[in-house]
Amino acid sequence: MKHLKRQKVPKKWPIERKGTKYVVKPNSNIENGIPLLILLRDMLKFAQNRKETKKIIHLKQILINGRFARDEKENVSFFDTLSILKKYYRLELSEKGKFYLNEIKADEANRKIAKIINKKMLKKKRMQLNLSDGRNFLSDMKCNVNDSVIINLKDKKIEKCIPLKEGAKIIIFAGKHIGKSGEAKEINEKEKTAKVKINGKEINILIKQLIVVE
Repeated sequence: MKHLKRQKVPKKWPIERKGTKYVVKPNSNIENGIPLLILLRDMLKFAQNRKETKKIIHLKQILINGRFARDEKENVSFFDTLSILKKYYRLELSEKGKFYLNEIKADEANRKIAKIINKKMLKKKRMQLNLSDGRNFLSDMKCNVNDSVIINLKDKKIEKCIPLKEGAKIIIFAGKHIGKSGEAKEINEKEKTAKVKINGKEINILIKQLIVVE
C-alpha cells in the first residue's frame, strides 16, 4: 500500500487529523520516523506540494545524516539530522510526544545519538554493536546494551559511549510519558526498568522506552 489513511498515522506525526483521506507512507520504520515529504511540506514549509519536494530532492539540496536524500517517501527517524539550503535540523520529540525539527549548527549535523540494542561477538573477538537506527559498528569501546553512542556521520565511526547509569540524562521515546526528559535515579537490570526523575517526580520507566543523551 502506497498511502496511509490519515486517521491511522502515528500519534508522533504533527499533522492534522482532518484533511485529505490519505497521506504518504514512509519506506520503513513508520512508528519511529516520519516521511521526508511531510517534513518539507507540512513542517518546514520548504515545498508546497509533492512535485516541489521531488524537485528539491532531484537537485540534491537535501542531506539526511550526511547523505543525499533518495525520494520523498524516505523515512527520517528520531535523532536523524537534516541539511537543506544551508540550514540544519535534528528530528526530536516535544514534551507532548510529537516530532519536531530542532534547528542546530552545521557541525552538529555531522553527529547523532543512537541506542545500543544488541551486541554480538564476531570472529577474532571483534565486537559488533547493533544500534536503534539500524546501523552496525565494529568497536573496541566498552559499551553495554541500552547505553547510547555518538556517531560521527562524516567519518562513519563511533566517537563516544554514553552509559545508562545513575545520574544519566534520558529522553523517553515511547509509552505514556513519551517526549518527557529527566534524570535516571536507579537502574533495575533484572526488572528492565529505570526510576527516572521528571519535573521533581520519580516514575518507573521500561528501559526499552528511553534513550540516554548527553
